[in-house]
Amino acid sequence: MTKKLLARLNEDLKELEIELKSKLPEEIKKAAALGDLSENAEYEAALDRQRLLQSKYRSLKNRINEIAQVDVSRLPKDQVGYGAIVTVFDVDTEKEITYQLVMPEDADAKVSRISISSPIGKSLMGKRVDDEVRVAIPSGSKTFEIVEITPYAATEMNL
Repeated sequence: MTKKLLARLNEDLKELEIELKSKLPEEIKKAAALGDLSENAEYEAALDRQRLLQSKYRSLKNRINEIAQVDVSRLPKDQVGYGAIVTVFDVDTEKEITYQLVMPEDADAKVSRISISSPIGKSLMGKRVDDEVRVAIPSGSKTFEIVEITPYAATEMNL
């Protein structure tokens, strides 16, 4: 997995932890001091925020664990997979397009980094050079022919 992505997610996790362990308890304490808890909107809002942040924290921690378990050394070099740079020929427009397949957290269409869980990403995964792929997209469908695959190991520095 990309070190940059894990570092960014771990930083987000630390920020949530600080919020949950120091800032939010103070907020709850101040709201509780306002009086009757049964009709204290500030207190209820603070507790709702706490539940939301706890859920977000658990989800992020689980996602970090999932990503950390990705063993890129086991990815086939001759198939489209996570981290690969893939050049495809768009049969409809007769133009070549190059994408890099990344985790959803790293996707950025402006720089042709598409998520492995996007319609195009899902359709390309596991395919080889010369395979033809039909992709359902919101505006209809596209047909691509895979022209070139640069596997993860060769692209790692770009991630």
